[in-house]
Amino acid sequence: MRRFSQLWVLPVLILTPAFARSVPKPDPNVPKVAYTSYTLPNGLRVFFSRDTTAPVVSVNLVYNVGSFVEPPGRTGFAHLFEHMMFQGSKNVGKGEHTQLVIDNGGTMNGGTSFDFTVYYETVPANQLELALFLEADRMGTLDVSQVNLDNQRAVVKEERRMRYENQPYGTIGEHLQDLAYIKSPYKHVPIGSMDDLNRADLAYVRRFFHTFYAPNNAVLCVAGDFDPARAKALIAKYYGRIKRGPKPVLPSLSEPPQKAERRVAYKDKLAPLPTYVAGYHIPNGNDKDAPALDMLSSILSGGKSARLWQSLVEKQQVCTSVSSGANAGRGPDLFSFRMAFGPGQSVEKAEKALYAEIQKIQKDGVTHEEMQTARTQALQSSIEGRRTSLGRAMAIGISAVVYGDPNRVNTELSRFYAVTAADVKRVARKYLVSTNRSVVIAEAGAARGGAQ
Repeated sequence: MRRFSQLWVLPVLILTPAFARSVPKPDPNVPKVAYTSYTLPNGLRVFFSRDTTAPVVSVNLVYNVGSFVEPPGRTGFAHLFEHMMFQGSKNVGKGEHTQLVIDNGGTMNGGTSFDFTVYYETVPANQLELALFLEADRMGTLDVSQVNLDNQRAVVKEERRMRYENQPYGTIGEHLQDLAYIKSPYKHVPIGSMDDLNRADLAYVRRFFHTFYAPNNAVLCVAGDFDPARAKALIAKYYGRIKRGPKPVLPSLSEPPQKAERRVAYKDKLAPLPTYVAGYHIPNGNDKDAPALDMLSSILSGGKSARLWQSLVEKQQVCTSVSSGANAGRGPDLFSFRMAFGPGQSVEKAEKALYAEIQKIQKDGVTHEEMQTARTQALQSSIEGRRTSLGRAMAIGISAVVYGDPNRVNTELSRFYAVTAADVKRVARKYLVSTNRSVVIAEAGAARGGAQ
C-alpha cells in the first residue's frame, strides 16, 4: 500500500538434474556496493560510495523522521516539513534550491514516508560542492517563519484534497491503516489530517525542526564520481559547524496482537465501482520471517504470470486487477492485498476466491518453479537498484536509518535466496489467517456504480 532499487551481464548456469533443485546462491558476479563511513563530532553519519562509471554524483540526506514520530493530534508534520525545506534558508532564497540544481544540469527531489524522510540531488561531478552546500544550508538555517508555515500548510491541505479526498478510492489506504492499528503510530498516514494541520503552531513547528532536522538525526550519503578527500573537506566545511540537536524521543511501534477479523465498508461518493483492500499484521523488516513474506508476495502477485492474476483475473474473472505487498517497515507492518472490479463483478465472490488461493499455499505450499521465478525477480530488482549513483546512495542511507544496517544493501539478496519453499508455506500459515486480517471495502457511490 505504500513504499526506493547497473546493468550487469550474468553468466548462464546449466544445472545437471542432481543439482537442479538445490537452493541457489546469489550469483558471485553480482557486485557488492562498496562504501566507507565516518561520523562528524556533531553526530552526522557520512557514507561514501565511489564509482567513476559516469561523471555524476548523488547527494542523499536521510532524516530519521517520518509520520511514525507524530503523536495523535500532531499528524502531518513530517510531510509538512518536506514542503518547508524548499522555502529558503539563510543563503538560499525561496525556490532557489530547485532552480540552482536544475540550472547546473542536475535533478533533485524529496519524499516522506511512515519511516523516514529523504532529500537528494544528482548533479554533474563538478557540482558536488553545490549539492552539499544546499543541503547543509537548509539543515542549519531553514527559514521557519509564520509566512512559510501558513503558505505551505495551505499547499499540503490542497495536496490532501487533490490526492486523497477528491480522488476515487483516495482514502481507502487511510481507512485500512486506521482499522488495522490500535496503538502503533502507523495508524495514521503521512499526509496527516486537516484538523491537525490547521492546529499547527509556529512554536511547535520550530521545535519539531530543531529536534528532527539536526545532524545527529541524519545520514548523509555521497555516491558516484567524486574525490573522497575533497568531499570530506567540503562536508567538514558546510556541516561541521551545524550544532547537534537534542536526542529525539521516538515512540514505541508495538501493536497488540489482533484476535479477530476487523471489517468496515464505506460509501465512496467518487467511486464508480467498488474496491477491496485487506491487511494482515506481519513483523518488521528486520525480522527473520521478512524475506519469506517478501517471497510469498512475489509468488502471489509478482506479475501477470503469478498465482493471483492467473486465477482471479484470467481464469475466474472475478476482478479486473489484484496485487499484494509485504511492507517491510521499521515496526510491525502489514501484508496487504488490493482488488479492483468491473461492472457486475462481486466483491464477495472475489474475496472468497482470494482466500482460497491463500489456503492452497497454506495446504500445499509452492512449487520449485515459483521459487525460481521469485528469486529471479529479486535478483533483477537488486541489480536495477545498483544501476545509478542515486540508487546506491538511497539503499545505503535508508538501510542505515530504518534498519540500523547500511550493509543491508549487500545482504538482502542473500537473505531472500536463503528462503525455502517450506519457509513460504510456514509464513502463509502463520500470518495470513482470518483473525489477523483487517478488511476495507470502498462501495461505489457514483451514479454508474457496478453491482456487488
